[in-house]
Amino acid sequence: MLARWLPAAINTRPTEWSRAAIGMALGTLFSVWLCAQVFGHEVAYHLIGPLGASAVLLFAVSSGALAQPWSILGGYLCAGVVALLVAHVLGRTLGSACLAAGIALMMMCWLRCLHPPAGALALTLVLADPATIAMDWKAMEPVMLGAACMLASALAYNNLTRIRYPKRPAEPAPVVAPVDSQAITAQDLKLALADMEAFIDITPEDLEQLIHASELHAKRRSIGEVFTRPS
Repeated sequence: MLARWLPAAINTRPTEWSRAAIGMALGTLFSVWLCAQVFGHEVAYHLIGPLGASAVLLFAVSSGALAQPWSILGGYLCAGVVALLVAHVLGRTLGSACLAAGIALMMMCWLRCLHPPAGALALTLVLADPATIAMDWKAMEPVMLGAACMLASALAYNNLTRIRYPKRPAEPAPVVAPVDSQAITAQDLKLALADMEAFIDITPEDLEQLIHASELHAKRRSIGEVFTRPS
């Protein structure tokens, strides 16, 4: 039981942590600063929580499905619209804020733009500061400006630091003859993911590439063991 609480190993190096940390700091600074110049500091600072959470995804795990452009833009759009609708109908209470976050989650899943920080955005928009409340539906303007600025920062910084973003569709793995009829394919992985019925931030194509890469390393290891084995 206790072993399940231990953190999993991180497969990235400290240099990558530093790269992501600098990008997060710069991206958040740029997004909040620009929002503050256009809409005022009070409104901009109210959005800093969701934007900072988005920055973690866009700069630290930019290959994940939750960090892709449609995820942040669509997620912020869904959360913003739902939050303002709920606030108009049910008022600005803790219960209505939590309801807005739940409805936003369902909308993001339906529109394939799941982005966890957007849930925080829905909460903060319902329980907003006076300046944001006074903007009414115009509050969507700083929301989408912040999302667009964060996305632009991620596009520029990640690619300048040699991290391909946004993620391109995975190239099909080369077929090696003879083909094993029992070999795992992307379609098998899709069916397996569907059977699990859980949110997993990885595509079947990525899993297929990972399996083929693992098989290649296993073959190299077995060949090395043959040559190093004493006769």
